[in-house]
Amino acid sequence: MLTDDEVRGIVERMLVSSGRRLDMSSPFVDALLPDGSRLHVVIPSVTRSHWAINIRKFVARAQDIQGLVVLGSLTQQAADFLDAAIASGLNVIASGATGAGKTTFLRCLAQSMGARERVVTIEEVFELNLTLRDVVAMQTRQPNLEGTGEISMRRLVKEALRMRPSRIIVGEVREAESLDMLIALNSGLPGLASIHANSARDAVTKLCTLPLLAGENVSSRFVVPTVASAIDLVVHLDILPDGRRRVREIVGLSGRVEDEIIEIAELFSLRGDRLVRGDGHPPHAERFARAGYDVSALLGRPVAA
Repeated sequence: MLTDDEVRGIVERMLVSSGRRLDMSSPFVDALLPDGSRLHVVIPSVTRSHWAINIRKFVARAQDIQGLVVLGSLTQQAADFLDAAIASGLNVIASGATGAGKTTFLRCLAQSMGARERVVTIEEVFELNLTLRDVVAMQTRQPNLEGTGEISMRRLVKEALRMRPSRIIVGEVREAESLDMLIALNSGLPGLASIHANSARDAVTKLCTLPLLAGENVSSRFVVPTVASAIDLVVHLDILPDGRRRVREIVGLSGRVEDEIIEIAELFSLRGDRLVRGDGHPPHAERFARAGYDVSALLGRPVAA
């Protein structure tokens, strides 16, 4: 059995490439390993007695939306619609639980962006690793031993807007940075993001709640209509009992709000083992048309329940 000093030595060697530290003043660390795995460590006395080390191995079997079809994560019809939505500049949120495949899904969606687009990504830890032609990838930074030098997600979102991006991608929205993201998307800058949620409706609710963490001067009367106008689609991913990742539902936000409840339309939903067309209609048909797509042809007729 390894001693605590031996465990510390192993962890410190793993952290060398990340530039992150782990000590009593910073007892948690989240870092990316050279092979793409995600490392998370917690040390005593935050834990009761032993080091808690978790390594999430990353295996990307799909590189684009078509790859998701091959894996059975969604149907060809849904893939064609999402491909057109990205090409048309719609703002898309990927929601789901931990391990549902949100990061892989964002990476696949990004492949549908134009070759000449400038994409800026904002992440807590580098994971997206996009292979597009013009990408600026940024990640957060811990404070140093003197407590200075921290770079937050909020700071990165603000800096991204100064880089003349064609698109922004926020790896995961967790806290007050959601406000800055919404303001950016609402200004006409297309983007993608992911969020932890139990359903597409839950994701919309969280997007209306998280910006309130930005300060007392931010109210739901501002946030709710901003979410309704800034977010176009929510794609919810799930893990099936056999371990497969599937798109469970795709909903569109019409932009309408009643009693602080945002109206959503079901575009696709999982029935049994197949993702089928719902009875809703996506927003911004005019954007699809400008990009050369016919929404009616893409979606076809709803499938009866």
